[in-house]
Amino acid sequence: MDAERRIRVLFPYADGDTIGGSHTSSLELALHLDRRVFAPLVLLHGAPGALGRHVVNMGLPVRRLELPRVMAGRLKRGQDSVSLPRYLLCAVPALVRLLRAERIDIVHTNDGGMHASWALPTKLAGARFVWHHRQAPDARGVNLVAPLFANHIFSVSEFSRPSRPVLDVANRFEVARSPFTLSPDRPDRDASRAALLHEIGASADACLIGYFGALTHRKRPDHFIHVVNELRRAMPDRPVHGLIFGKEPVAGLEIEARCRRLVDTLGLNGQLHLMGHRTPVDPCIAGVDVLAVTALDEPFGRTLIEAMHLGTPVVATCHGGNIEAIEDGQSGFLVDPFDPADFVPAIETILHDPQTRQRITTAAAQFARSLTVEAHVSQVSSVYRSLVSSTKILSKELASTARGTP
Repeated sequence: MDAERRIRVLFPYADGDTIGGSHTSSLELALHLDRRVFAPLVLLHGAPGALGRHVVNMGLPVRRLELPRVMAGRLKRGQDSVSLPRYLLCAVPALVRLLRAERIDIVHTNDGGMHASWALPTKLAGARFVWHHRQAPDARGVNLVAPLFANHIFSVSEFSRPSRPVLDVANRFEVARSPFTLSPDRPDRDASRAALLHEIGASADACLIGYFGALTHRKRPDHFIHVVNELRRAMPDRPVHGLIFGKEPVAGLEIEARCRRLVDTLGLNGQLHLMGHRTPVDPCIAGVDVLAVTALDEPFGRTLIEAMHLGTPVVATCHGGNIEAIEDGQSGFLVDPFDPADFVPAIETILHDPQTRQRITTAAAQFARSLTVEAHVSQVSSVYRSLVSSTKILSKELASTARGTP
């Protein structure tokens, strides 16, 4: 298939200094599309940031559009966002012109701000719209907007299936697990653990419990702090250290400040460490004894799968997509999402029962390896082809009708 006939797919993002799971998954998809069939284009809104540099380093075709401003996701609202009237008057016509000029066949969006910004322009331009849902099932966008505008809805888990769509979406909804590029060269766990112990000044017998993710209300770093406190009470004869890796996705949330106050209140100074954002993060995940996933409504967490691959056992809330990623007692442990003390027995089992630890980490690694980029790209590519094929068939039928051809 020559370049003129390739299916042109646009991946729009708001540029910034945070590279999240949705960016990682969708950019892996764009990178691995068959170039004989598809021509991906990444479009970056707003001022240059770390995401844009990352896209360039990946070698993906990219176009920047600082103006007009578009709708912003909840966490970025007020920075580069625009009011609804200005969006309709200025942004929509400009985006329609861009889609037509670039001859885009499919627009594939991956977060709330881009869903909202590109739904109407895509429809007006006559392109196909793919909505990739990575939030809770009751999210307003996927229940109110996606059913009206999306030609296809992907979700990262069954948990995230729209709960109350305004129109039936059963025939255009499917689960597409996030893809993972898992390097066979895994960090040495003993060396990684020794490095963390040295960094925080802990003794060799210390228990290291890790939190990895953005500091947001949904991921509940405060609940993680309570988990560490409960474990400290249950294990008075062994040093317990909680390590929080991550940062606030945008300024002004004040979650880190609240975490620091909670640490002071519980008397965890010296045992709870705010480690900040790390790149690469694999050595840090490999260095902790247990990954504690405290989030609610987590659609399908990337860090959880990465820990499985690296041999770090996972204890997660029995909530959201965690239930689809972990078989309780077999590939990890699922616990009460609201009682921090319920994490303790599972963590103690991992720490004190080497056979159980080995069994669950082996099963977890096998599951992680099944979530390949190749499987994800094949599934999404099939949908792309179907959408473009149906569009061409409809166009031919309309043209025949206009000519009076039966």
